[in-house]
Amino acid sequence: MDWVDALQLLRQTRTPAVLVTLAAVRGHAPRNGGAKMVVSSDTLFGSVGGGNLEETAVDRARSMLDAGAAEPELLTLTLSDKAVVDYGVQCCGGEVTMLLEPVPVVPAVAIFGIGHVGLELARVLARHPVRLDLVDSRAAMLAPARVGEPGRSGPFADAVAEVRLRHLPVPEAAFAELPAGAHVLVMTHDHAEDLAICDMALRTGGLGSIGLIGSRSKWARLRARLAEAGHDDTALARITTPIGIDGIRSKEPAAIAVSVAARVLQLVEAAAVSRPTRSRGSGVAPAG
Repeated sequence: MDWVDALQLLRQTRTPAVLVTLAAVRGHAPRNGGAKMVVSSDTLFGSVGGGNLEETAVDRARSMLDAGAAEPELLTLTLSDKAVVDYGVQCCGGEVTMLLEPVPVVPAVAIFGIGHVGLELARVLARHPVRLDLVDSRAAMLAPARVGEPGRSGPFADAVAEVRLRHLPVPEAAFAELPAGAHVLVMTHDHAEDLAICDMALRTGGLGSIGLIGSRSKWARLRARLAEAGHDDTALARITTPIGIDGIRSKEPAAIAVSVAARVLQLVEAAAVSRPTRSRGSGVAPAG
C-alpha cells in the first residue's frame, strides 16, 4: 500500500497519523528527497530509509501523536558515525531533514433538525474541515431546492466539510452510523422528536457532546421525561442546554447559528488537545 492509500485508509477509520517526508538531503542518504512514510500509533506504511534514521522519525512521530500535536515539525539528522542518537549510528555520510506533518482525525458534527436555525448553523460549520451530518425527518427540509447538492450547488456548493444529508423518518436511527467523538446538536421542529433523539444520544456511548436548543421550561419537561425513561442525573448532565456562547441575545436564526457554531468549534478544539491516541500495540481504536 502506498502512502496515499494509507492516508485514505486511516482517514476512513478515523485514525490519527503523521506523514513523514524526506524534505532535504545533503550528501549520501538511504533514500532520495521526497520519500514518504505514514506513521500511526501502531502501524507504518512506506519508508524513509530504514535504520536509525527511520526509527528516530517513527519515535518522534508517535510522540507527536501522544501529545496531540497539530503543527508540523522539522527533524534534521546527521548520518555519521560521530553522531550517536537513540538508535545507534548510520554512516552514510550525509544529512537529512524530514518534515513531520500531523494528519488529525476529522471532527464530526451531527445536526438534528434542519429548520431555519439548523440550516444557518450548517452553512457556518460547512466552512470548516468537519464531517457534517444533517438529519431531518421531513424530506422537504433536505430537498434539493432548499439545500442544493453538496459540492455542486446550493448553500453547500463550496463546502469544506464533508456534508451528508440524512432524511430519516426516525431520525435517532442516525446514531448507528455516527463516529465516536461526534458532537450532536438537537434542534428539531417537534419536542417529541427532540425527546427521542436525546434519549438515544444518552444511550450512545462515546459522543463528544450533546446540545439541545430551547428554553428552560422546555428542558424541564424533557428532563423529567428522560428521567422517567431511566436516565440518572449523571447521564442528564451530558446534555447542554441552552447552547451557544454567552453574550449574544439576538434570536435571529443567523445570530443563534453563529453563537452555536462558535461553541461547537471550542469543543472541537478542546477535544483535539485532549484526545488520547491508541496505546502502542494495544489494537484499541482511538475515540473521535
